[in-house]
Amino acid sequence: MPGASRTIVINAPVEKVFSVVTDFEKYKEFLPEVKSARVRNRAAGGCEVDFEVEVIKSIKYSIKVKESAPNRMEWSFISGDFMKDNAGGWVLEDMGGGQTRATYTVEMKLGALVPGAVVKGLVETSLPKTLESFKNRAERG
Repeated sequence: MPGASRTIVINAPVEKVFSVVTDFEKYKEFLPEVKSARVRNRAAGGCEVDFEVEVIKSIKYSIKVKESAPNRMEWSFISGDFMKDNAGGWVLEDMGGGQTRATYTVEMKLGALVPGAVVKGLVETSLPKTLESFKNRAERG
C-alpha cells in the first residue's frame, strides 16, 4: 500500500500538539481538503471519525482512532466509498523547551482505477503541506 512518513519540529508543547491532531472536527478550519469530520463513539482512548475530503474527487470514509495521550494517535480504516484502505498515525516526542518532534505516517489505497503510483504521488506531495498546516495550528496558541 502506498505510504509516506515525515517528521517536523513544532514549537509547541506535546500536549498542545496532541490536542490539535485529535481535534478532528476542527480539521476543516486549517486543512482545505477536509470538507467535514464527525466524531462518533468517543470514549477514553479513542473514537471513530467520518470524513469527507476533496482529493481528486470528493471521498467519504470512516476511521477508527486509538489515542495514547499525549504521545501517540493511530488510525485504521473502517469503510469508504472510493477508498480501499487508510492507516497511519502520529508519534509525538517532547524535546523540552516547549518543542515537539512530530512524526506523521500514512498509508492509503484508493479504488482499483487509481494506480498506486498516483496515490503515492498524492500522499508525498500533500504530506509536507499537511504537516505545515498542523505546525501552524499548534504554534498559533
